[in-house]
Formats: sequence, structure tokens, C-alpha cells
Amino acid sequence: MKILLASDTWSPMVNGVVRSVELLYHQLLALGHDVRVVTLAQNGHSHEENGILYVGSISAERVYPGVRISAAGALPISHWLDELEAWGPEVIHTQSEFSTFMLAQRVARRCRCPVVHTYHTVYEDYTQYLFFSERLGRMTAEKATRILSGYCSLMLAPTEKVRAMLNRYGVSCPVVTVPTGIDLTAFGPAQDNGEEKARMRAELGIPEGDTVLLSLGRLAAEKNHAQLVRLLAAQPEKNRPWLVFVGDGPARPDLEALTKELKLTDRVRFVGMVKPDEVPRWYRVGDIFVSASQSETQGLTYFEGMACGLPVLCRADPCLDGVVENGFNGWQWKDEAEFASALNTIISDPALRGQLHQNALATAARYSAEHFAQQVLDAYQQAIALKQYESEHKSILSWV
Repeated sequence: MKILLASDTWSPMVNGVVRSVELLYHQLLALGHDVRVVTLAQNGHSHEENGILYVGSISAERVYPGVRISAAGALPISHWLDELEAWGPEVIHTQSEFSTFMLAQRVARRCRCPVVHTYHTVYEDYTQYLFFSERLGRMTAEKATRILSGYCSLMLAPTEKVRAMLNRYGVSCPVVTVPTGIDLTAFGPAQDNGEEKARMRAELGIPEGDTVLLSLGRLAAEKNHAQLVRLLAAQPEKNRPWLVFVGDGPARPDLEALTKELKLTDRVRFVGMVKPDEVPRWYRVGDIFVSASQSETQGLTYFEGMACGLPVLCRADPCLDGVVENGFNGWQWKDEAEFASALNTIISDPALRGQLHQNALATAARYSAEHFAQQVLDAYQQAIALKQYESEHKSILSWV
């Protein structure tokens, strides 16, 4: 099958969308499909390399840190679009709602092929960056999503939480739930008897045997990392675990200031951004994966943490229903008391920790890259059938 993937983000950027899209790209190639990509370059220069079209872009940092928008209006990319039309994709899978989505629509109109769109981001959780009124922001996100759905044959939701939200918005196309997969060949338990884990902890100044809570991902206000710092401060000083943040972002200065204010600099470590191929190593530094976010569409980091054997201790969120199960592979908590109770239970019971470890691995196995790709391919076939039905239906009506 000829498949065009369109995403505003691609390597070297590091985030959940990039990991999801690149995993799908490599898996589809491995299955023998003809796959091309249109994405944004990290500068104003458009170029093509190994089937990937990098469209020149400019920074839109004022909207949201790291965001870029296409500068295609001032750049000669028409010949690349002509090449894509001549190639003739059978389906286009968009992963972003802005620049590359619009470029993908141009190709879709020319080739009369269906557009499948994955809704990665719950924009109503990000309205503080654009609107002073939360209500106005949510209404705008809802209306914009309805309009976008009119250009799609099918939408993919990473979780039932997102599918229900899209249906509540009143989107005009069918919505199918397809959880993102993970590369189980990269993410897994350490095979070196903990030697690397001990070395990396020593470099952070963490004594052997201490409990480490690990948070991995972008440091941004909507991820609610500050609550993790406050929860740590509420733990008894004598048995207080360590909290390690892996990742960077606009919220880091405020988190570092809060850490100093709460006198936790001796228990909190900020690692910063790490290379994608180093991410599995950092998961293995922790004993428990923690999160206070409620803005996730799929919680890819939860899956990755479990694939490395970490139980998950996270803020209760519908996107994790059926994934993080209390007492089985971790706990979902609603308040400080539930967090403290679950944390104490995990720390104080070595046998339970071993069981949580095994169950976390078993849970992660359900989200293999192979299963993810097959579900997406099934969705493509559904979209192609819907597009064909729509075309035939319009043809019949034109004769009425």
C-alpha cells in the first residue's frame, strides 16, 4: 500500500507524537509498504531526503514552545507536491492539525484519496497559551476539531477517553480507538544485573538501596509536575524517596524554584533532555514511574515505563482505565492521601514490588509495535472503503 504520513514534528524533536509516528513509519516499512513522509524542517530550507519531504518552516514560539509553522507560501515546493501526486498515495495519515495537515489536504484533493487523522493532543488542556478565558478556549478547540473532522474520512483516538471526547464534540467522521504501540525491542528490563542502574544513580548522588520516583517527559505547566514536588515534600523526611525528572521544558525554572522553596534540593534531580536512544536507560534508573498529568491523550510514557518493569503511580485519568490497574501494575491516585498510601504499600512490600514488576511487563506486551501497525492498517482499509462509498454515493446522486 502507498501511504503518506504527514506530521509537523519529526526527529530530532523529542516528544510522544514523534515517537508514535516514527514507530509507525518504521513498522509499516518493515511490513513492505511504500511509505513517504511530509514534515517540517527545523529551518526555512525545504528539501527531500530518503522519501521524507522537509518543508521549510519558521518558529512560532510565541504560541507554544517548540512549535513551528510552514513557510511554504514563500517557498518553491510545488514540484514536490507534483511528485507526490504522480506517486499516488492510497491513503494519507495526518498526525498534526496545522501546517502539514493543510499540505496533506492539497495532495488528497489531487489524488482523491482518504485522509485518516490521529488526534494526539487534547487542545482544550492547552488553551491557557492562547486564551485568557478557559471557557472560550474550550469552545474554540471544540469548534476547530469539528471543522477539521469534515476533511477526514476517519479519525483515530489513542484512548477511549479521546474517542468519547471527539464524539462529544460532534465530529462528522467515524472515530476508531487505536492505542499507540511501543518498540519492545528497545524498551525492556535491564540485562546487566543492575550495574548500569547503580552507576547512573551514583552519578546523580543517589545512595544504593534508596527508592527513586521517575518522571520522564516534557516539563510544561499542563503536565502538573509541581504537584509531584509537593507530594514528595509531604512524605516523611526519614523515608523520603528521590524524585528524578528526565526531560526539559518551559516549566523547569519554576520547578527548580519550587524545589528550593520546599527545601528538597537534596532529594530532587533534574537530568534535562536526553537523546531518544538513551530514554530506555533512564527508565531503568527508577523504581516507580510517577505522573500527576491529566492532559494525556494516551500516556505513551506509562507504557514505556511498564515495558522496563516499572510499576506506575499516576494521577487518576480515564485515558488509563484498563491500563494502570490498582494493585496489579501500579495505582491511580486521586489525592495526596491515596498517593501516600500507594507509595508506602509499594515501598514496604518487596514481594508485591516483584509482582507489580512482572505485571507491568505483561501489560506493556499488549502494546507491541506490530499490533499497533496492524490496527492502523485495518483503519486505512476502513477509510478507503468509506471514501469509495462516498464517491459512489455522490456519483449516484448526480444522476438523480
